[in-house]
Amino acid sequence: MGLKTGLGLRLTQQLTLTPQLQQSLRLLQLSALELAQEVEQMLADNPFLERAEDTGAEEPTDVDAPDAAQPSEPGGDETTARSPVAEEAPPDTVSVMEAAAPLAQEEWGAQLDEDAGGWRDDDPDAALGPDWQWEGPGLDRDGRWQDDDEPASAADLASRPERLQDHLHAQALALHLTAEERAALHFLIESLDDDGYLAEPLEALAQALLARDAEDADPERAEELLALLRRALGWLQAMEPAGVGARDLAECLRLQVLEQRDSPAARAALALCAQPLEWIARRDLRRLSAATGLPEDQLRAGLALLTRLEPKPGRRFAQAERLVVVPDVLVTVRGTRFDVQLNPATQPRLRICDAYARALRQHRGGDLQQRLQEARWFIRNLQQRGETLLRVARAIVQHQRSFFLHGEVGMRPLVLRDIAEELGLHESTISRVTTAKYMATPLGTYELKYFFGSALGTDGGGNASSTAVRALIRQMIAEEDPRQPLSDAQIAERLREQGIECARRTVAKYREALRIPTATLRRAR
Repeated sequence: MGLKTGLGLRLTQQLTLTPQLQQSLRLLQLSALELAQEVEQMLADNPFLERAEDTGAEEPTDVDAPDAAQPSEPGGDETTARSPVAEEAPPDTVSVMEAAAPLAQEEWGAQLDEDAGGWRDDDPDAALGPDWQWEGPGLDRDGRWQDDDEPASAADLASRPERLQDHLHAQALALHLTAEERAALHFLIESLDDDGYLAEPLEALAQALLARDAEDADPERAEELLALLRRALGWLQAMEPAGVGARDLAECLRLQVLEQRDSPAARAALALCAQPLEWIARRDLRRLSAATGLPEDQLRAGLALLTRLEPKPGRRFAQAERLVVVPDVLVTVRGTRFDVQLNPATQPRLRICDAYARALRQHRGGDLQQRLQEARWFIRNLQQRGETLLRVARAIVQHQRSFFLHGEVGMRPLVLRDIAEELGLHESTISRVTTAKYMATPLGTYELKYFFGSALGTDGGGNASSTAVRALIRQMIAEEDPRQPLSDAQIAERLREQGIECARRTVAKYREALRIPTATLRRAR
């Protein structure tokens, strides 16, 4: 069997993403926080990049910067777009495509000599910082260096959030306790979780204390220690905030009810705290009435009192990090005119370091030339990201004019395909642009994806946005009679009367998304 060899031609198509295009797509889907981190990383890795802030008006370098003017869009007469590179920008700002004015060669050399001088410090310990001082005061709780001779100012102390444990220790100072009792109370306070609960049983805490001292690990000592912790728990649970030191939710509610004035509602609430929490959550009045022997009106008053209590006493002392949303787009409404602009705070301003670029002209080729090209690509991709984000934001505002004028009920149906076809972009590009990007409007700050919603049919042959339908459902429930709340079927019927075809199951889904309880639970409130 012989082998045959020959030559042939075959035509194939293959899509290859260049590194520049890959970087452009990655930047497009980053949030404002992730973009800032990406910029910081590039500034640290690429010596040809530097910030262009506070540099004034400067002439561009040899970077081939594309025109920063925004393309005209349909309907631009009523929607004004601004970007950090527009003419309206203040003169002291610099766009991402602007470059620095040339530095004098001797100035650049002087800067290098000054930097080099930092390595020839006569005092070798000066660069080590306080980490190398054995007798230094060290860091305080907020991560700042404290000097023993300089106490913290009143402003610094006022700005520090108070811990729940510190709040309780301050109250413990007013109690007349022995040293052993004070130590037990201190131990319980430090054993609380962030919500103010004592998660571990007293027996386990007593065993943990005995394990520290093997000499006192006899049964009598264990009983004495457990009795001491029980007394300390009583002192702890009498402190403010009410409910602190509880072992479970029922005990937490009971402790808070005991702080209330004696009334039929308070007595009913105490009786309810002894019942299964599932019955209370479902507001099962039939079972609760049979278990407590109380009439329905008193049970309703007791339930109303329980709903006003704090299930997490330590909530206001929690130091959980708050997420702050920085909008990428700012929208201002002046009558029927919309002013859309990018938020300058989220748009980085970078430039090519001209001193390094001019020095590189004398030595073409090599890795440095590639790093310079990467810096140019990064600046261009940043500008392209801003332009694309601005175009998409303008198109969204044009489609959702009724929302900015009338609120949620004026929201129109909109899908990613509509914006993609209008701007001549791919649908996946619109998805990247609208993910984790926020728009600040006079009605609040919303993610760009908020303005997209499915369509529901109407009697007139048109469509209604699902967002507008949810707003109508919320409005109907807010205006209902609490004694006869609307069921999902009744809400669907009212929507049908307004010409919106919405099934009962769809109403239930929207109601649950709005975190609104069922009609049964709303009737019992």
